[in-house]
Amino acid sequence: MSEKVLMKGNEALAEAAIMAGCRHYFGYPITPQTEVAAYMSKRMPKIGGCFLQAESEIAAINMVIGVASTGKRVMTSSSSPGIALKSEGLSYLAGCDLPALIVNVQRGGPGLGGIQPSQSDYFHATRGAGHGDFHMIVLAPDSVQEMVSLTFRGFDLAEKYRMPAMLLSDGTMGQMMEPVSLEACEVNSYDKSWALTGTKGERKPNIVNSLFLKPEELEQFNFDRYERYRQIEENEAMFESYRMDDAEICVVAFGVAARVSKNAIDEARKQGVKVGMIRPITLWPFPKAALNKAADQVKAFISVELSMGQMIEDIELSTRCKKPVLLCNRVGGMIPTTEEVVKSILSANEMGGEQA
Repeated sequence: MSEKVLMKGNEALAEAAIMAGCRHYFGYPITPQTEVAAYMSKRMPKIGGCFLQAESEIAAINMVIGVASTGKRVMTSSSSPGIALKSEGLSYLAGCDLPALIVNVQRGGPGLGGIQPSQSDYFHATRGAGHGDFHMIVLAPDSVQEMVSLTFRGFDLAEKYRMPAMLLSDGTMGQMMEPVSLEACEVNSYDKSWALTGTKGERKPNIVNSLFLKPEELEQFNFDRYERYRQIEENEAMFESYRMDDAEICVVAFGVAARVSKNAIDEARKQGVKVGMIRPITLWPFPKAALNKAADQVKAFISVELSMGQMIEDIELSTRCKKPVLLCNRVGGMIPTTEEVVKSILSANEMGGEQA
């Protein structure tokens, strides 16, 4: 077992990106993700990489597009308002079928909101994050260790399917410190014959483009892209099942909300309630099959979120509304306490599967 070091989440994911082969980072400071850029500014020059603090978030994402088109591993990071500014660029990445990793260390909103943790960018991340028909792969860590492993995974999936991937963290995950193993994960290589590397007189020029003036041509590209998305939904959904073997209540939570929920589940079990949790690790693709199966077992679901209930829609769609979905939430930078989640579990158990 490799030696563990104590690291802040933002710094751990930055080091993981370097270990995964990322040598280009473009960003702009915004709390609570600024440590990612600060770490990259120190490390990249020492390893022959490129760090550039762009003049804006919009400039940063367009620099990402440029490097991604050459087939190199590239990353940007920001926090909620900054990610919103990158939306047009995210759509261009998807439209050009370019792989890149985008990190969102979420803060409260809307608007400038506050600098405390939030999960209210769920819709933005999972519903396309920009104009047009497209998806990003969205990964949601619940620990500093997963900040590392899912950074590797994000780069890997982005290249495998030629599309942007997002690591959806939050202010708590980014700022907390935990022991972490920095043992390198496997770095896979994929065909990049599409990349802009110069013809060297040996091939026809490659073209990276998202503009199609013939509607039938654009339609076919969208159809082809959604066939790829279908394969991703079938093969790449990730989740953790916690104490679900005999569960009659199912908590659904991700990120820091899942950590609180585990404590609440253990406490509710002591009080005789059979409760478990399904923790989505990929928010897109959402683990629909696991939740649909759970709907035949449990009498109710509880969505524990740091938002106004954005994930409820995906739970209801996954389960075809077979069972009620209740909400336990705090917003504005507040985090549900263990006691609040336990209270919701007890209420759901008393309801017997009927809506309150």
